[in-house]
Amino acid sequence: MKQTNRNKGGFRNIFSSHSTSPDNSISRSSAHSISSSSPPQSRPSTPLHTFSESMMEENIDNAELLITKWNLETSTGFAASSSLFYDDRKEAKDFISCVKDLQRAMRFFILPENSNSVLLVKSQNLMEIAMKRLEKEFYQILSANRDRLDPESISGHGSERSRGSTSDDYDEEVDQTSDEDEIQRVSNSINEVEQVGTVAMNDLKMISNCMISSGYGKEIVSIYKIIRKSIVDEGLYKLGVERLTAAQINKMDWELLDFKIKTWVYAVKISVRTLFHGERILCDYVLTSEMSRESCFTAITKDSALELFQFPELVAKGKKSPEKMFRILDLYDAISELWPEIESIFSYQSMSNVRAQAVSSLLKLGETVRAMLTDFEAAIQKDSSKALVPGGGIHPLTRYVMNYVSFLSDYTVSLSDIVADWPLPEHTALPESFFDNSLDTDDEGTSSIVVRFAWLVLVLLCKLDGKAALYKDVPLSYLFLANNLNYVVSKVRGSNLRFLLGEEWISKHELKVKQYSINYERMGWSKVLSSLPTNPTASMSLDATKECLSSFNTAFETAYRTQSSWVVTDSKLRDEIKVSICKKVVPVYQEFYDTNRATLSGERNVEALVRYSPDDLMNYLSDLFYGIKVSGSGTSTANSSRHSH
Repeated sequence: MKQTNRNKGGFRNIFSSHSTSPDNSISRSSAHSISSSSPPQSRPSTPLHTFSESMMEENIDNAELLITKWNLETSTGFAASSSLFYDDRKEAKDFISCVKDLQRAMRFFILPENSNSVLLVKSQNLMEIAMKRLEKEFYQILSANRDRLDPESISGHGSERSRGSTSDDYDEEVDQTSDEDEIQRVSNSINEVEQVGTVAMNDLKMISNCMISSGYGKEIVSIYKIIRKSIVDEGLYKLGVERLTAAQINKMDWELLDFKIKTWVYAVKISVRTLFHGERILCDYVLTSEMSRESCFTAITKDSALELFQFPELVAKGKKSPEKMFRILDLYDAISELWPEIESIFSYQSMSNVRAQAVSSLLKLGETVRAMLTDFEAAIQKDSSKALVPGGGIHPLTRYVMNYVSFLSDYTVSLSDIVADWPLPEHTALPESFFDNSLDTDDEGTSSIVVRFAWLVLVLLCKLDGKAALYKDVPLSYLFLANNLNYVVSKVRGSNLRFLLGEEWISKHELKVKQYSINYERMGWSKVLSSLPTNPTASMSLDATKECLSSFNTAFETAYRTQSSWVVTDSKLRDEIKVSICKKVVPVYQEFYDTNRATLSGERNVEALVRYSPDDLMNYLSDLFYGIKVSGSGTSTANSSRHSH
């Protein structure tokens, strides 16, 4: 039979690298040299063919019938247009068996004692025809099954194989309230897709084994790389992953960059757990040679993976601003969470730079977070605003810092890792009151993050002390401190800071809020209380009663008018302060009022002397701390404010 030459630099080794003995291998170049030498001489006459030689010749003859039938160059249109593996699976297996028979025959005839150049060349020519056929079949199966061999399906198959699950596992996950017919239809559909995908994977594996063992691994690898790389690239494109430079990222406005980061965080999880994981499973299953597996997987995923894991580092190197902190932590969280899978999927030595890029991004993100925390602390300390908050309410700095810190506490795991080896400077020692002795802070990372959060809160509280001193009205400064510290405590209690700083920290600072409130009451209502007699149940002369009432009216109206615009933002704290003031003022006034009312009964203009009944006082006090400014004086002013409120 006429020899077929593919002009690819000589015949290839038809045996895999796992051959047990060098004597069992033969190269296409050696077969070519045999065929191109002088015309073959007749072999020395021997009495009879050996039994083994007869078997080898029969194997070649049988292989010739089937391989020639599927010859792409000389067969009819049927063989050229149809698929060996789709038309008749038994014949496909017989074809693979014929190739193996050819391999055995070539090993036999290459030996010096069995040398037969004619049969060796014939076998090699048949092997060339068979390899062309299988190469086409491999390409067709990969191309035709793109949807069934998508990484998501493959990664699912891999998970099921690892669990030893069957299609019944899927049925258990289907909503039990669904219609039974619909469940069966969906189940059948999924089983059909999975079955077709499994058959395709098995066919690819069978062809791959055959061609690699025949010395045609390069053809398999080349086809595999081209088709599967396009699938990976297309998958990343659909997930919104794009190639960006540092310059492009720095020029983006925050809204667009924020969108890009959120897209990346979503895409990287699917890319690692589905796209790359699925490709690794398929490579490991289809390709039998470890070298081929590594070569293919590296060619298919390396460039895409490098671009994917470089994005966080480019963001981290960009301009720093407070609003970027949480997105930087999202990026850090994503890589940190995926790291065990990244390390496993990209375990090949040729993929070491992919692992290195992921680690580099992680380290750079950590550095950026530490720099941002330093800038955040410095911004608190440098705040030089002299503007007073009307009514002693919550300062904007308090709201900003505590909202920021409480959001940061949602990233405790990542931050613990980031600040584990980043202690506070020596001059920033924290007082013992800032720690809850019941907390377990033996872990270095946990201890560091607790100290870091406690320090940021302390920096804020120290700043608030300075701002409280700006108020000329001392009672108002205490009310300001009570308001702001209460806001800090409520933010700690309502976030993960509660578990970091602890209940003891919260209790200690709640006591401080109460002490600030007591100081406010003592200084803000001392003149009102001192205007009443120390013994309110003792009878007094008319003149003394008039003088006492006049002093009380003046002190109460002054306190009410001054404090009517003051604010207590927290309803619970507001009620506690008002109830406390009422308990101090109203009972004493009630006793004085009841004891001396008869003395004043005969006086003219008694309404001008007794401007407030005890019930009136309670009503007026209930108007306080809503920030409603009252002008003027006297009963009419108080009544106007009360009815308005």
